[in-house]
Amino acid sequence: MAEPDDEKLMGRLHGEQFEPEHEDNMLQRLIYMLLIAIMISLAQTVLGAATLVQFVIMLVNKRQPNERLADFGTDLGIWIAKAARFQTAASNVKPWPWTELD
Repeated sequence: MAEPDDEKLMGRLHGEQFEPEHEDNMLQRLIYMLLIAIMISLAQTVLGAATLVQFVIMLVNKRQPNERLADFGTDLGIWIAKAARFQTAASNVKPWPWTELD
């Protein structure tokens, strides 16, 4: 059962992303970059809180993590990676909410 999950994760990380048909002008890109920078900062705060909660759960649950929280961490990490690709111009694909959340 682990293999299909691993394949799904690899597809989300390295799968085909459809580049937009037309590029944003530089002012639009700057505005998107500023908004995404704020969103990345918020995402890092959420990640820190989730990390602490998961640690406490593991302390009281005999080292067993909460699977839903772990999956949320994976989703958040993928979003941050896609946002970073847009921020550094490695991709013109904007992350969610401008595109589908994988």
